[in-house]
Amino acid sequence: MLETMDRAELAAMLRTWRARLTPDEVGLPQGPRRRTPGLRREEVALLAGISPDYLVRLEQGRGPHPSGSVLTALGRALRLDEGERDHLFDLAGAHPPRAGRIDGTVRPSVLRLIGRLSDPAILCDAKGETIAWNPLAVALLGDFTTWPSGHRNVAWWRFTGPPGRLVRTPEEEDAWADEIVADLRVAAARYPGDAGVRSLIADLRRISPDFERRWQQRGAAQRRSARKRIAHPAVGLVEVDCDVLHLPEADQRLVVYTAEPGSPAAAALDLLRVLDSQQAPQPAGTGSGG
Repeated sequence: MLETMDRAELAAMLRTWRARLTPDEVGLPQGPRRRTPGLRREEVALLAGISPDYLVRLEQGRGPHPSGSVLTALGRALRLDEGERDHLFDLAGAHPPRAGRIDGTVRPSVLRLIGRLSDPAILCDAKGETIAWNPLAVALLGDFTTWPSGHRNVAWWRFTGPPGRLVRTPEEEDAWADEIVADLRVAAARYPGDAGVRSLIADLRRISPDFERRWQQRGAAQRRSARKRIAHPAVGLVEVDCDVLHLPEADQRLVVYTAEPGSPAAAALDLLRVLDSQQAPQPAGTGSGG
């Protein structure tokens, strides 16, 4: 049952949290000259996967009761820590996520780490949702904001999306698909009360015969660090090492792509850094495509 929603305070806090962020901190282009500090409403809406009009209504104190998934997406887009996220839920008259649910909150220290890395890096939660990234990850892999919140997910990409930039042999593709399904099975067992992982698995089983077949096989697969090949439209084929670092407290994975110094891949990443720094500003709410 929904509790009382403090619309005025929720509106004020959303504006405050939005004003303290910069586009660079969330992997968005700076865009045209800004008259006010912080992110634009359109940018927060893009990151959260909601309509700008919906956010406008919330910030004006006239929006409806947001669902738990919308609040989680807003908390992630606004880079709220755990206490702030719980306060967001309280103001909206909703129950904060309980223990036993997948943690989609990005800790400020982890966000700082990702931002300081000079190599492409993304952060995924326990069900494979991409919840943070740095600008070079966007330059290498594509714009994550083109995928709606809740579907910025490695399993969703693999089983329902168009081909991406990663180049794999048929054997590598098959092994990767098995890894993804095994990871989801582990997440479902570890977080039986998490509605997000249950919904993701149900949707994939309904939409993708390939996923359903692998799910029924109940196979086990161990995720390992690997070398990956990425077909980039501007710099060609880039071969990088992909290391997955586990953050046990939040059960999240930091994925970092690096290249051997002096290699063609290192030169390609250097060129991407230059191209990214010279990229013409984009209007808020648009991306480079993925």
